[in-house]
Amino acid sequence: MVGQSPLGAGEGRAVLLEPFVHQVGGHTSMLSYDEHTVCKPLVWQELSFYESLPLAMRQFTPQYKGVVSVHLKKDSLGNLALLASPGLGQPEGRGRLDSAGGDPAVPLWHRRKWATSPEHGLGWRSHTQVTRTFRDSCPGKVLLRTDLQYHSDSLLEDANGNQPERKSHNPWGLHCHRQHLNRMSSKHNENKLHQFLLLENVVSKYSFPCILDLKMGTRQHGDDASEEKKARHIKKCEQSTSASLGVRICGMQVYQADTGHFLCKDKYYGRKLSPEGFRQTLRQFLCSGNQLRTELLEPIILRLKALLSVIRKQSSYRFYSSSLLIIYDGQEHKESSAALDHHLPFPKAHGANPSRIDVRMIDFAHTTFRGSKSSPSPYDGPDHGYIFGLENLIKILQNFSEGK
Repeated sequence: MVGQSPLGAGEGRAVLLEPFVHQVGGHTSMLSYDEHTVCKPLVWQELSFYESLPLAMRQFTPQYKGVVSVHLKKDSLGNLALLASPGLGQPEGRGRLDSAGGDPAVPLWHRRKWATSPEHGLGWRSHTQVTRTFRDSCPGKVLLRTDLQYHSDSLLEDANGNQPERKSHNPWGLHCHRQHLNRMSSKHNENKLHQFLLLENVVSKYSFPCILDLKMGTRQHGDDASEEKKARHIKKCEQSTSASLGVRICGMQVYQADTGHFLCKDKYYGRKLSPEGFRQTLRQFLCSGNQLRTELLEPIILRLKALLSVIRKQSSYRFYSSSLLIIYDGQEHKESSAALDHHLPFPKAHGANPSRIDVRMIDFAHTTFRGSKSSPSPYDGPDHGYIFGLENLIKILQNFSEGK
């Protein structure tokens, strides 16, 4: 169970958390705990969702692995490090935390090297060092062609109102991480423990993960939103494809096989798309740079239809402000050549389906449902706004499949 150190209590052991290099959307910083696990700041409403997750939905959400406590360390030069303490992972006032599968949460400590001080390898991370971590921790020359540096103007439009297509790795995760560190640093207290959720890294099995982050539904504000925040979110929906399609693009990275780079888009780009622009960007997400990956369409459509069937049966659930990830591997593997190509970084076994895809729901901080410990739902029936978005997404993909 997460929360017990195999090396004994009170030894001050910690796991150095690093930015998650494949975060393409959202505003909460996702951090890498180990190769198969990410973590994010705990929100009780999201924890309540994972603890009460219906069996039918588990195949469409990341596996929940427990809770870990995190504290911020700062050295004399102001460099920051986030350290996770698995031995302190039990939330106050909560009982035993189980994984999404019902078994005790997966022990995670054995997957990370431990260190008790900077002299033993823990070290400190300046902005430059964190940037280098982003660059060096990803496989493939694609991420090494340019230094991954986040600049304050890199998310802004050019003089003609167009957002340039970046050809380096997606900087959004680093942007979120820097903002998170700044917030924590402003009220810095090394003794304060922050609780984080531990979740499955759903892209860990992909060599070149192509990720589309879709904000689902026609409403984005939670029941607890202030009138000001409610009005702001309603305006965003009205001015984007959230209102017209029930879905908008919140972030994207897609590997371009012809150039060896990732093409990246962020939430500001997605907000300004018309319905036709949404369709064109969705098509772009399914292009390798050479051609449309038509072999991906059927498995994605089937997966979305399966999710639609599940959502229709979830009475009282409202998935406000949640996202849907569509994921596939940008490397078009050919079984005959993949085994011979020694330049492929960390080749993965794709089995009989080289076009493996995945569809996962994420971000449940504003999800409400009947019986929720944090916010009991006043709603009956399924989330029709979410269903509207899924139906339109499926329809657009079906049109692609039919050559429209």
